[in-house]
Amino acid sequence: MCGIAGFSLLNHPEGNEASLVKMGNAIYHRGPDAGGTYIDDSVGLCHRRLSIIDLSEAGNQPMFSGCGNYVIVFNGEIYNFLELRETLEQEGVVFNSHSDTEVILALYKKEGVECIHRLNGMFAFALWDKQQGQLFIARDRLGKKPLYYFSKGGRFAFASEIKAILALDNIPREIRLDAVHDFFAYQYIPDPKSIFKDIHKLPPAHFMVITKEGITQHEYWDLSFKQTSTGSFEHNKEELLSLLEETTRQRMISDVPLGAFLSGGVDSSGVVALMAKNSEKPVKTCTIGFKDKSFNETEFAEVIAKKYKTEHHEFVVDSTVKERLSHIVSFFDEPFADPSLVPTYFVSELARKTVTVAIAGDGGDEMFAGYEKYTTDDIENNLRSKFPRPMREVLFPKLAKAAGKIPWRMAQKGKSLLNSLSHSPAMGFYITNSQMTDEQWHSLAQPTLLEQLGDYHPSQLTLEKYTCADGDDHLSKILYTDVKTYLCGGILVKVDRMSMANALEVRAPLLDFRVAEFAARLPSSQKFDGGVKKKILKESLQRFIPEDLINRKKMGFSTPLDLWFREDLKETFETTVLKATSGIADIFQMDVVEKKWQEHQKTAKDHGTILWSMLMYQMWFDRYMK
Repeated sequence: MCGIAGFSLLNHPEGNEASLVKMGNAIYHRGPDAGGTYIDDSVGLCHRRLSIIDLSEAGNQPMFSGCGNYVIVFNGEIYNFLELRETLEQEGVVFNSHSDTEVILALYKKEGVECIHRLNGMFAFALWDKQQGQLFIARDRLGKKPLYYFSKGGRFAFASEIKAILALDNIPREIRLDAVHDFFAYQYIPDPKSIFKDIHKLPPAHFMVITKEGITQHEYWDLSFKQTSTGSFEHNKEELLSLLEETTRQRMISDVPLGAFLSGGVDSSGVVALMAKNSEKPVKTCTIGFKDKSFNETEFAEVIAKKYKTEHHEFVVDSTVKERLSHIVSFFDEPFADPSLVPTYFVSELARKTVTVAIAGDGGDEMFAGYEKYTTDDIENNLRSKFPRPMREVLFPKLAKAAGKIPWRMAQKGKSLLNSLSHSPAMGFYITNSQMTDEQWHSLAQPTLLEQLGDYHPSQLTLEKYTCADGDDHLSKILYTDVKTYLCGGILVKVDRMSMANALEVRAPLLDFRVAEFAARLPSSQKFDGGVKKKILKESLQRFIPEDLINRKKMGFSTPLDLWFREDLKETFETTVLKATSGIADIFQMDVVEKKWQEHQKTAKDHGTILWSMLMYQMWFDRYMK
């Protein structure tokens, strides 16, 4: 795992060696082991290295091909590099290192940009082809590794994190207003947008080619639900287990100490079990807990740790949140408000004390329908089918409005349900999962902001991805939507930034693209059946996990936000948000913000999620815009 950055000089001669050094310094935390630069008349490339495979200087970057025509900076891991290397060696290729980076160079020399189809891993890289005069930049299929780029007036720059691009001179920082609306709806800013107008994300499964003639962008892979497996449940269950054993083994290849995140949930427990099966030494495991027992999973993690005799480490998040929050969120270069960023940071910090690589259970919920929201959505769709469309569209909004006037908590839930049912299944999915309702947004937003946004609405992204899905049933469409939005824009951003903040590499066997394709081919009933979530994954792993853990209610990396804002973060919010004169004050009416804050303090209502989003936005603004 590393950090990369660079720029093109093909159409805009701005940038030099000193510029590359500044870019590298901005992302030093991603690769503290080594750094390097390359510059010629056409491009500049920069690399920060976290040594994982081939710890020698031969693995340092930028790396050159033997012929000298190609140079690369690479972030990530290629899990099938040994098989690719063996094939290339049989064809006469001679390697000078044992790194996966050199395999990409050799493969590109042979196949050009089509080499991307041969790579299985998590990656973002930039490869300069001197012969063709083209810069080839690519990102992995599911978006595990980040890639941002700036493009304006012929000037082009890229980096693993926005802060490296902002280290360059004359980069504008104009806020993109539709991205602000997206952020408060989703708690993250979805691809390909960023918070800045002229900085974009290269979407997952895309590559771009930069030449003197311009920039082209291409999608090289997509997740298809069109072909449904005809195999029996038992057959598919065993095939899934075999695949998970292989993907776990591949991710255990490392020249540095390796461990695992363990929550006691199905996914992380299954990964630890498979690691223990393939390891001669005890697996090192790390768990994060909270003082509030309703958010604490340490007891479940301990069960798995004892069962597999792991070298187990725990950390309880307490008052350290207030003291360290500013530092933690500084690693996000745009507003990001998934509250599980806090425990993810601490578990990464804990893991880094003993290992350099951690294996995690990310991906199981998106691939196999594990979130509680899929149950909610299923209930809503069953109800939706029982009422004629005209009734839902005309009567339900009126009933929702009436329910909203009743101060009881159940009435408010009824309002949300009726509002969702009045819409299509796709729009209902957006409403159920949005972190801020339209009503809340319009009550908070400044009138000038609403006028500037016009008819833009964040649901456009959800509806677009839902429509693009090629599956025949609703579950397939919302799983596709989550993979294309929440997984890459939320989950993977969080894991990348918080692990890299601690110079820790995180690998996820369940996010191998072959697992994703296998899951997409399964009949939906094998994933979600009568309210049973992740059915086939649970049954594949049940031989390794105690039954009471398999069937317990999912907690995930939940955080006690409501309590935090009444105790630990009360002063932080008051000084950061309520006293702000710019940032949150530019987009929200501060009297309404104050009202919500007082309602929360008096426990009249719980506004923890919205307050957290406000705090994250203001902390970002104070660091990047003042």
